[in-house]
Amino acid sequence: MTTHHPASVEGLLLTADHLLHGELAGVTTAGRHRGACLALRTALELCVDRALEAAGPGRSRTTGRAKLLLLHSVAPAETARRAKALWSQLSLGCHYHLYELGPAYDQVRAWRAEAGDLARELTPRSGG
Repeated sequence: MTTHHPASVEGLLLTADHLLHGELAGVTTAGRHRGACLALRTALELCVDRALEAAGPGRSRTTGRAKLLLLHSVAPAETARRAKALWSQLSLGCHYHLYELGPAYDQVRAWRAEAGDLARELTPRSGG
């Protein structure tokens, strides 16, 4: 996970939607699914970074694995567990493996729904 993100969570989720709906000509189905996984994983990473930074400045300046562990201290345990599980699935889905099929459309749609849910749950709420 990186700390600097020029893209928005909403933009990345929208990019995943466009890829899943086949709105890019000349890209294979497998390539669109992997691309959607990468956009979703990046959106999740951005949400984790924001949740950690909202809990205390500098918390997001660590390794990806450490961020997912730290998430347990700033989010409900179930939310942190789901984020770690989704990140792992998306990481597998966005990489090419010679002897494995890429992620199926239904898998990526389910991951998209989970990423949207987690984005809402991890978004820091302003006072009140």
